[in-house]
Amino acid sequence: MSEAKSGDIVRINYIGKLTDGTQFDSSEGREPLEFEIGSGQIISGLDREVQGMKVGDKQTITVPADDAYGAHDAAKVQQVPRSALPAEVEPQEGMQLQARTPQGPVALIVTSVGEQEVTVDANHPLAGKDLVFDIEMVDIVKAA
Repeated sequence: MSEAKSGDIVRINYIGKLTDGTQFDSSEGREPLEFEIGSGQIISGLDREVQGMKVGDKQTITVPADDAYGAHDAAKVQQVPRSALPAEVEPQEGMQLQARTPQGPVALIVTSVGEQEVTVDANHPLAGKDLVFDIEMVDIVKAA
């Protein structure tokens, strides 16, 4: 039985959790996640750990924040005047918004709402967090 290596297209089942056990994602009830190892399609820490697995192998891995979505960047948290939001938008904590920038659209999460200003965060929701994955190698679809 061959081991998964860079360039292989593989399929995995996974459960993604925070270190406190809170589940943030899973392939349960869906098709396994299919990707090419080493192509940058998934976070680098998970990509690296899948290498060397064989079909049927299962493991639990911890991916440090730096190998997942990076550190939380305080510069990506900003206060904007409520008047900068479209009139039909009533901001609420946890609401997702999208801003247009010269580099393209940016996803924002409203973290607090004041009378005059709204605080938005452009960090990925999992930035700054270590992640734990239970993974199972389902298939090596195409070997490099």
